[in-house]
Amino acid sequence: MPRTSKIIGFSLAGVIALIVLLVILIITFDWNRARPWINQRVSDATGRHFAIQGDLVVKWRAPDSPQTSWARWIPWPHVSANDIVLGNPDWAPANSNMATVKQLNVTLNPWPLLQHKIVLPDLEAQDPYLQLLRRKDAVNNWTFKSDDSPSTWQFRPEKIVIRKGVVELDDAIQKARARAEIDTLDPDKEKIYGIGWSVKGSFNKADINGEGKAGGVLSLQDESKPYPLEADVRVGKTRIAVKGTLTKPQELAALDLQLNLSGDSMAHLFPLTGVLLPETPPFSTSGHLIGKLNTVGQKNGSTWTYEKFKGQVGSSDIGGTLEYQSKEPRPLLQGEVVSNLLRFEDLGPLIGADSNASKEKRGAEERQPADKVLPVKEFQTEAWGAIDADVKLTAHRVVKEKDLPVNNIQADLHLKDKVLSLTPLNFGIAGGNLTSNMRLDGREPKMKSDVKLSARRIKIQQLFPNLNAAQTSFGEINGDAALTATGNSVAAMLGSSNGELKTLINHGAISKLLLEEMGLNIGNVVVSKLFGDKQVKLNCMAGDFTVTNGLAQARTFTLDTEDAIITITGDVNLAQEQLNLTINPRSKGLRIISLRSPLYVTGPFKDPNVGVDKGVLALKTGGAIALGVLAPVAAILPLINISGEQQTDCANLLQEVQKKPTAPPPGKTRPEAARR
Repeated sequence: MPRTSKIIGFSLAGVIALIVLLVILIITFDWNRARPWINQRVSDATGRHFAIQGDLVVKWRAPDSPQTSWARWIPWPHVSANDIVLGNPDWAPANSNMATVKQLNVTLNPWPLLQHKIVLPDLEAQDPYLQLLRRKDAVNNWTFKSDDSPSTWQFRPEKIVIRKGVVELDDAIQKARARAEIDTLDPDKEKIYGIGWSVKGSFNKADINGEGKAGGVLSLQDESKPYPLEADVRVGKTRIAVKGTLTKPQELAALDLQLNLSGDSMAHLFPLTGVLLPETPPFSTSGHLIGKLNTVGQKNGSTWTYEKFKGQVGSSDIGGTLEYQSKEPRPLLQGEVVSNLLRFEDLGPLIGADSNASKEKRGAEERQPADKVLPVKEFQTEAWGAIDADVKLTAHRVVKEKDLPVNNIQADLHLKDKVLSLTPLNFGIAGGNLTSNMRLDGREPKMKSDVKLSARRIKIQQLFPNLNAAQTSFGEINGDAALTATGNSVAAMLGSSNGELKTLINHGAISKLLLEEMGLNIGNVVVSKLFGDKQVKLNCMAGDFTVTNGLAQARTFTLDTEDAIITITGDVNLAQEQLNLTINPRSKGLRIISLRSPLYVTGPFKDPNVGVDKGVLALKTGGAIALGVLAPVAAILPLINISGEQQTDCANLLQEVQKKPTAPPPGKTRPEAARR
């Protein structure tokens, strides 16, 4: 044999022998000797204490998947590590760990390591435990020290099996404490789902209970098949149930779910979903939720569409489609909500006008004081900055305890940079229209509001259809109002309001029965004292009030009836909820109508008083007695109004009222009021 051939042969034999010795060394090596080195390297990389406290065993087996050419002869390492711990940062409770694993079994494909890829065909964790902590200052235990340089390595597990896993969360910012248990499901019993989970705990002092299922973790790598999801979670009395699929799980490309929501108030969904919704009575909805999750680096984020949902809010039905866009500087909620039958009382929680029993049922903290009529619930304007909105609201019919002839409510709601506008907010009512524009500016601690309202051709007979034609009025109501205010509740806004209110009713009739139907108890008492129980023909009624710092003062408030002209003077204190009105009747012609004493309406809105001046009444009664001594026929003279025929030209009376009302900017008073 030539010398060169011998050298080559011996060299190859030496290399083979070296490889064989190296393989024997690796196979027979006691990997427990490497634990201190591994523990130190991981501890240095994470800045936390890390330790494999049990045995570290490496076994070599044939590849789990078919390999081509010579690669099929190279065995794959199967690593088994026992009793693994990863510590918490120094500020966490003493002797606590962020993560522990009783046993971790991993199979490693060695060939992708040459391309800086860590591919794990199998990963099984027995009794894994993970604790997530976050303090009030936003410091958390899941952020590790980093040199901010991106890693050149890629990590891709292909199959993960979790046996009796536990995740605990203690979040001081969200006020959440929860424990979730996760386990791999039996594949012989579950054909769709791979893992199951359950959760218990508390969120914002409300109990959390829930359970769900998801596809196997192996399915996360298969982009051709949608990843199945199912969950049913209750937070207090709010329930969120979903069932559907996730497309391209690794990229979180899209969600397609059937979503059911229910709870005591839609406002309770904000901490859970980040979507700002109003206070409502108990609700339930069901619809199709489609989520398109944009990839990292795109200017705008995900888009969620709650499509063709239907449900109930209190006793009212709702339906429609809403779209939520995650974008800068604020997310946007847009769409349309429609109600075919809207119960009037279901609108009360929007402004806190529902009863205290209703507030308690929906979990509201505020209570309406027993001596107050105007709602004191404050609008939480700090949350308005979390979202922008453009939503159209439509109600085809509104009903109360007795039917209201309200139809075609149209409201365009716009919320942008903490400014809420309803432009317009229109009602079709009793053959007429009530149109308004409202702007609420929540950018300052005290909200500024600006309201303009116009009522046209509202027919009283249609407004109260239960009255028959012989008892009701055929007149029409027209009116205008312009008010500005500052304050965060209806009571505060009206109590600080400035502007004007004007109203006009022409050619109708008033009676005790009509006012009872309207629920105007004060008017009912007044009419009874002036006219008894009979129906009185109304030529016109004009009201013109100026409002300054919540004090509404009557510039003109006159009723022209077939029997008398009634002038009302005084004021209504909206801030203190006090009435201070004087009603002066002046009869037309030679008619015996009353003792002719003015009526006084005084006291709080909650329990007002209607009465006469007893001094004036005593003088008149005394005069009648004195005249009766002289001549019995003269005894009725003090009860006779002989002022003569007094007619009022309604057109002239209402000329001032018909002028458009005005209001100063929010927070300012009327110039003439300032001069006074």
